[in-house]
Amino acid sequence: MRVLGIIPARGGSKSIHLKNIVELCGDPLIAYSIKSATGSKYLEDFIISTDSLEIAKVAKEYGGKVPFLRPAEISTDAASSIDVVRHALKFMEYSKGVVYDACMLLQPTNPLRTSRQIDQAINLFASTKLDSVVSIVSVGATHPYRMYSLTASGNLEPFVKNLDNPMLPRQQLPLIYIRSGDIYLTSRDVVLNGTDLIGKNSLGLIVEPENTVNIDSEIDLVLAKGLIKSKKNSNFDEKI
Repeated sequence: MRVLGIIPARGGSKSIHLKNIVELCGDPLIAYSIKSATGSKYLEDFIISTDSLEIAKVAKEYGGKVPFLRPAEISTDAASSIDVVRHALKFMEYSKGVVYDACMLLQPTNPLRTSRQIDQAINLFASTKLDSVVSIVSVGATHPYRMYSLTASGNLEPFVKNLDNPMLPRQQLPLIYIRSGDIYLTSRDVVLNGTDLIGKNSLGLIVEPENTVNIDSEIDLVLAKGLIKSKKNSNFDEKI
């Protein structure tokens, strides 16, 4: 099975300047995704899709391949992930003269992703007739049953209506998951013809909360540093 790994790393982050190469425990953020992709046994190829010469330079220093600079029209805030993946797939198939079976989006903002998770997702995909495999994490205590919206007058209104018991203890809440952002593995057909990286026939790859963080803000960086430091003495580098 031929799977193309794609690390998307545009330069226009607003939450953290040049977020994809911000320093994290001694290395630029993107280096963690490059390392996990390099350690995979099953990725046929992996590339970095960026519109930034500065990010491209850093990625190459850490062993990443940057075969093109991403066009401006798919490097805006409004650009969708599937547009970025579709562009990379078409470029690589044309330039290499190959046809891939699937693409795996590896967001550089998820530095705790491991090579083992990448290969686990590919094994799942290869053994079943799926459109996609997506990593997910439990919402934990941040559960929809405990959420509220505000009316125009500022009154609390339950987000989930008509619950028999809105005050269920945490242990009795139904399991609900959210995308962790670590892995999106999508078939070639869905990438070329679909509108989303999650196909209709999709499998969830569960990631434990202590093994994932999606960096969007300075607080997330602090959390990531703490998690990485706590794993330094538990073969974390080997797991990557």
